[in-house]
Amino acid sequence: METNSTPGRLASVLAADLIADAAVTRRVLERVPAEKFDWKPHEKSTAFGRLAGHIAELQGFPVMIMKEDGLDFAEREYKPFEPSSNEELLKFFDEAVAASKAAILATSDEDLQKDWTLRSGETVFFTLPKIGAVKAMVSGHGIHHRGQLSVYLRLNDIPVPSIYGPSADESVG
Repeated sequence: METNSTPGRLASVLAADLIADAAVTRRVLERVPAEKFDWKPHEKSTAFGRLAGHIAELQGFPVMIMKEDGLDFAEREYKPFEPSSNEELLKFFDEAVAASKAAILATSDEDLQKDWTLRSGETVFFTLPKIGAVKAMVSGHGIHHRGQLSVYLRLNDIPVPSIYGPSADESVG
C-alpha cells in the first residue's frame, strides 16, 4: 500500500462516502438492545446481536482491502465479532470506521484502482478494483444487512430511524 500525505480525489470521495453511510448505519445500530441480541425472526435467521456485529465488522473491511490483494476464506479462519453490549457494539463500529477512513485516505488513487479478489479457494466471488471492493463489501453488503436490521427493529416494536428518508417513526433530520 502506497501512503500519501495528501489523499487523491478518489480516496477523498470514497472516504466521504464511507463516513456518510456510517452515520446512517450508526443510527440503526444505536437502537439494537442487548437484551434482544439472541432474538431471531425465524429459526434460519441470524440473531439480532450477531447481525449487528456483522454490520460493525464490515466497516473494518477497507483496512484489509487497502493492505492486501484479496481475501481467501479458505486460508483464513473467521471468528465473528459478537458484542456483549450495545456500548461494545458501537465502540467496535466507531473504531472500525475511523481505521477504515484512515486506511483509505492513506492509499493512492492509483492503488485504489488495483484489483482485489474475494474467494474461497478456487471459487472466486468477485474481482474488482479496490475502490469497487469497498463499495461492494461495505456499502452494498452492509446496506443489505442494515435493511435486515431495520426489519428486526420493526418486528420488536423498536422505532426505526430515518435512513434515506423518513421512516414511520422518524422524520428526516
